[in-house]
Amino acid sequence: MTRINLTKKDLINSVYMQIGFSKNISESLIDDFLYTISKNLKIEKKLKLSKFGTFSIRSKKSRMGRNPKTREEITISDRDVVLFKASKEFKDLVNSENDS
Repeated sequence: MTRINLTKKDLINSVYMQIGFSKNISESLIDDFLYTISKNLKIEKKLKLSKFGTFSIRSKKSRMGRNPKTREEITISDRDVVLFKASKEFKDLVNSENDS
């Protein structure tokens, strides 16, 4: 199976074709949407999009790791990671598409 990436340009063209906004307005709409999600996730640490899923931030502690090539041990720094849990409606949609 070939991996297909959905780019920001693809989203802009989709809004442009389906709604009829100009490409500049469509780009602003997508930029504002992504910025709002990112900003709220950073502030609240959790963001739920109804019928789509929930994004959350989890902190990972630092730990020891190993470079597989050199076998050298290094410390992997503590960091925040973004998690996504799909909603039941989204999972049902994905599974119904595969059945047809």
